[in-house]
Amino acid sequence: MKAFLPVLLVLSTVSTSVWGQETAEKDKLRALIIDGQNNHSAWPQTTMMTRSYLEQSGRFTVDIQRTQYTWKGGQLLQQFPLEDGKTYQDLEQPKPDPDFKPNFADYDVVISNFGWKAAPWPESTQQALERYVRGGGGLVVIHAANNSFGSWDAFNRMIGLGGWDGRDESSGPYVYLDESGKVVRDKSTGKGGAHGPAHEYRLVVRTPDHPIVRGLPSAWMHTKDELYQQLRGPAENMTILATAYADPKYRGSDRHEPMLMTIDYGQGRIFHTTMGHDAVSFSGVGFITTLVRGTEWAATGEVTLTQVPQDFPTPTQSSAREFSVPEVR
Repeated sequence: MKAFLPVLLVLSTVSTSVWGQETAEKDKLRALIIDGQNNHSAWPQTTMMTRSYLEQSGRFTVDIQRTQYTWKGGQLLQQFPLEDGKTYQDLEQPKPDPDFKPNFADYDVVISNFGWKAAPWPESTQQALERYVRGGGGLVVIHAANNSFGSWDAFNRMIGLGGWDGRDESSGPYVYLDESGKVVRDKSTGKGGAHGPAHEYRLVVRTPDHPIVRGLPSAWMHTKDELYQQLRGPAENMTILATAYADPKYRGSDRHEPMLMTIDYGQGRIFHTTMGHDAVSFSGVGFITTLVRGTEWAATGEVTLTQVPQDFPTPTQSSAREFSVPEVR
């Protein structure tokens, strides 16, 4: 693995980012991270990593809104506090928050860091997200966020593919690529969602002209992570940007599984990455690069952050960056 690089914090009103781009504060995109309940207990840290990566790019301002009843936050909630003056309760089981009502319309893009077993949102909040995305808003779905809300039809259409939380053949087909690179929509019966032990794996770019992956190597190694497989869903208006081979030696499906996807929903754009189990996977330079690019694309339909980092992974070598908590935001 290549040497770790430090995380830098951007503070100036006109910032030159680590991506080499200058953006005036008034022209930055407004991003909202939503979280609070996720079976992946790293979520308080990965939310902060997401915020830092987006702010470092110089392209975004970032807010975080969290359910007042949190789950699986543990000690990381103390290590990575929001410091927003609000009171939160970390519970032993997920609990619906009737007051979780973000104003999605205030933002250019919403990033979900929820996960499996997240309690249902108020119906008004579900409808608000549907209207927001359908009307042209951007949505980013990270890893276990595709485990959430299995019975919410519009959400399943927004994310394209999902796993767990009751998903089965009634949710839609399995979708993967065969050896020739052809998309397979497999309607056979079975539950949605599986993975073997975490390991490093190689991503293969399948849509090289898409702005999110344009200019990146055609294949690159990702840091140790869960490789999601056997996801299923409506997969409507979905473009597969990159896949990874789920090797049977890691209890894999022996298929080329979608890792990076985009979905069109009404006038809105969704970027869906199945990577990002924990801080180790979030530290991968390929993950960081595609997350930032994908978030910009979801917000605007374009990618201006086209510089390929010097430490980007190769087809045979992963690359990661050390994350440190910014002392001043």
